[in-house]
Amino acid sequence: MSDIHSRFEAEVLPCLDAAYSLARWLVRDEHAAEDVVQDAYLRALRYFGSFRGGDARPWLLGIVRNCCYSWFAQQKRSREVECDVEDADAPSLDAHDRAETPETLLMRKLERAQVTAAIAALPVPFREVLVLREIEELSYEDIAQALQLPKGTVMSRLSRARRLLCDALVSER
Repeated sequence: MSDIHSRFEAEVLPCLDAAYSLARWLVRDEHAAEDVVQDAYLRALRYFGSFRGGDARPWLLGIVRNCCYSWFAQQKRSREVECDVEDADAPSLDAHDRAETPETLLMRKLERAQVTAAIAALPVPFREVLVLREIEELSYEDIAQALQLPKGTVMSRLSRARRLLCDALVSER
């Protein structure tokens, strides 16, 4: 195995879960997200020589984002993109439930479904910064690098995304 393939495996393959998570949130379809991530990894491997080192996660997530936008364009050309989102169509926010009673378990499930649906309903530019910051826990600098935006724009979009999310959740109550 070549040195570049060894480095790629060591630096980029560990980011697979983050790549899939971002793709899943953006395209809102698990099978399409798998295809997008596969395309992103092929592109990442092809252009790994241009990777300047450092944390590979923001670099890879930028490629995943671009692949998602390419997927959107392809879908738009073939047919109008459906915007209806079911609660089951978005990834779960929390893998561990620690409910003491069936009632609290149900309440947590309902709350999680509301938050998941509210995130999924955000416009893509706001959804992507929110997912990268709050779910993938990237720094503002890493998000700016991944999205190729100034840090101030990332902060502004994140603030707006949080406000939109809060407004959506408050209006549901």
